[in-house]
Amino acid sequence: MADLERCVSLCEKLWSNKVVRKNIQWIFLAITVTGSLLKEMQLLPDWYFNNKRNVLNVYFVKLAWGWTLWLLLPFISISNFYISKKDPMFVLQRLSSLLVGTVVWYTCTHLFVFIEDLTGACYESKSMDVIKMDYSSKLECKKSGLFWHGYDISGHSFLLAYSTLIILEETALMSDLKNISQRPPESVRAIVSVFYVALNVLVVIWIWMFFCTSVYFHDFTHKICGTAFGILAWYVTYQIWYQKPFSPGLPPTRQERKVMPNQRQNSD
Repeated sequence: MADLERCVSLCEKLWSNKVVRKNIQWIFLAITVTGSLLKEMQLLPDWYFNNKRNVLNVYFVKLAWGWTLWLLLPFISISNFYISKKDPMFVLQRLSSLLVGTVVWYTCTHLFVFIEDLTGACYESKSMDVIKMDYSSKLECKKSGLFWHGYDISGHSFLLAYSTLIILEETALMSDLKNISQRPPESVRAIVSVFYVALNVLVVIWIWMFFCTSVYFHDFTHKICGTAFGILAWYVTYQIWYQKPFSPGLPPTRQERKVMPNQRQNSD
């Protein structure tokens, strides 16, 4: 338990840096620009993480929204339940943010596929010498063993940035659990701490793989568009919509604890 608490404290100290938290979206953009420059100059050698079959890409990034959803669901449920003084309706309201996130993920990823199909064409090889007019989508083209070339917005850049921003928003209340009047039982605090540490590990993986995507894959505009979509989705939800009365609402903060959830929303 002591080791777990040390891990929690370490994570809290890392994200308590207001400069980092306030500018994390700009950090993602900076990584995209810097990584793209490194890719163009070919300064970094080939290694394990520029292979799409690396373990983090296969078992984590390709299932990124599933990992994010699976870990955030219990963390939001338990932490918001105790901070809201055991208000189940508030917990359900807050959990609806994950439904919104799922809709955003689904919509954006399918939009990217649509754009790639709309702007692309099927070729016999990567040399793009011979075009195959019989295929109108990347899926059909790839199934036939051919090569599709279109405007391929980076789904990795979008999802890794978006997932990280959501996790940081939802876990910012971790330190608040220590200061509420009705503290959760020790066993419950341990469970929340495990999920909190796991979410922080996930953030490290997402940021690392975001960097690898920036330096090894996609064209610059593909990555900058994907990153911009992720930041925009986070900004529209957490910075604008969730501050309105009819929304999933923001995670409760220390300053808001004295106000009941419904009262807090009505005052927005």
